Amino acid sequence: MRVALTIAGSDSGGGAGIQADLHTFAAHGLHGTSAITAITAQNSQGVLAWSAVEPALIASQIDAVASDMAVAAAKTGMLATSAGIEAVALALRRHAIGALVVDPVMVARSGDRLLDPSAERAYVEFLLPLADVLTPNVFEAEVLLGRPVRDADAMRRAARDLCAMGPRSVLVKGGGIAASPVALDVFFDGTEMLDLAAPRLDTPNTHGTGCTLSAAIASRLALGESLVAAVRGAKAYLTEGLRRSYSVGHGRGCPRPHQAVAPGPATG
Repeated sequence: MRVALTIAGSDSGGGAGIQADLHTFAAHGLHGTSAITAITAQNSQGVLAWSAVEPALIASQIDAVASDMAVAAAKTGMLATSAGIEAVALALRRHAIGALVVDPVMVARSGDRLLDPSAERAYVEFLLPLADVLTPNVFEAEVLLGRPVRDADAMRRAARDLCAMGPRSVLVKGGGIAASPVALDVFFDGTEMLDLAAPRLDTPNTHGTGCTLSAAIASRLALGESLVAAVRGAKAYLTEGLRRSYSVGHGRGCPRPHQAVAPGPATG
């Protein structure tokens, strides 16, 4: 049984954060573990309140898991503060983590802020150099780069410039560009630029899509896929989850967890 670790916030509504990550790990046949970085009071309509976990306790959770289990892959989500980001980076450096996916969670789709603005540069300084895959949406790419990212060409330039900041590869997610008839993501590994397109599904049930995608990438890396294959497989997993999505509560529903197609050999 391979082990995956999510380092992220808890969603009391069950649609995003560690809850979505653990569902995704299980769908890929992995044993899911977690280090909780923040407690959120949220539901399908938005985030009512949140509180960050003390950095030392975040690090202790990572140490507890990684000192006992062989973590084949890890992913980060909501990290909340610059001290939390630094604590996570230092803890990850202490352990042999198979692969790391960094989802730089800054703003929820509802518009709720999930990161202290002073912590934005901490991602660049501490965490991006450790990432095998960085998965910003267009709004997070704008924050990290300090410029607009509003179309496909801008996404490609953003992927290239973000990769120069230290991560091994970058996936810029274009789901927030509503005018496009397809859901376009752009992947760059320092050499090859790939446009990854899928049909834009007409569903309001998009809560936790970023968490689900990054967790699926981590899952497939844990199972031995290459970066490109893991990203492609994760996008297909999310697309199918959105096709099967369901409503819950009075706001946005969620992609439905489902048994993932077994990854193939670790090729491009």
